[in-house]
Amino acid sequence: MGMYSRQCQCRARNNDETMKARLVYLAGPIFGKTDDECRGWRQDVRSQLHAKNIQSVNPINHDYRGQELKYCDRIVHQDKGWIMSVDTVLAYCDEPSFGTAMEVLFAWEQRKQIVAVSTHGSPWLHYHATVVCKSLKEAVELLHA
Repeated sequence: MGMYSRQCQCRARNNDETMKARLVYLAGPIFGKTDDECRGWRQDVRSQLHAKNIQSVNPINHDYRGQELKYCDRIVHQDKGWIMSVDTVLAYCDEPSFGTAMEVLFAWEQRKQIVAVSTHGSPWLHYHATVVCKSLKEAVELLHA
């Protein structure tokens, strides 16, 4: 069996489940979003992870909004490099996003832990995520150093 022929886990987090993480990539929509929509949740999660001695990588620190096509190679190579460097991807999937979906798939191909946050029942997200949480709070609680 190849890497694409596993059974869908389609599972949500158990209350007693935890995941070890040292470095977390904060994936989520950026294109067409305001500063607060891009930065707000990432800053909150970064602070909460830092309090748990977990570091994070925030792709919005390199803000290419409005210039995405001019810098598309740089954006994708940079994001892929960061994903390869982390042990966990926290993907905030509150709405569809091409970039976030691609990052989740790439992380899965790299065999990274993927903690998705979504209330949607996407079979693609549930298949590729290690676990799906219903809130950012729940996702952060799941992780420990």
